[in-house]
Amino acid sequence: LRLVESGGGLVQPGESLRISCVASGGMLEDYGIGWFRQGPGEEREIVSFTGRGGQINYSDSVKGRFTISRDNVRKTVYLQMYSLKPEDTGIYYCAARGVQATYVPWDLHDSFTSWGQGTQVSVSA
Repeated sequence: LRLVESGGGLVQPGESLRISCVASGGMLEDYGIGWFRQGPGEEREIVSFTGRGGQINYSDSVKGRFTISRDNVRKTVYLQMYSLKPEDTGIYYCAARGVQATYVPWDLHDSFTSWGQGTQVSVSA
């Protein structure tokens, strides 16, 4: 599965932004999709996940501010981000994992096998 992210940009604190992840080369409904981010000098962290069966998860750092959704017909996963903070700055990546990872914890990075190239999100006044 090939993944391409888009929609990143520069926003001010408190603003909103939606980023997208478009899949090709497979059926999106066969995959769980995670959104990761990596801030400057930081390790990559997973912020949200949408599973094959409708499971949705968020990290504590974004819970209540970010919303993940998927459109299997358009083969697109969205991450709607509200009330953005400077600490949300980073490169955002989407990644996919297949049916073999169905019962694996959603936040296990090594369970994701296909990655996009990333889109930069910068939150600054």
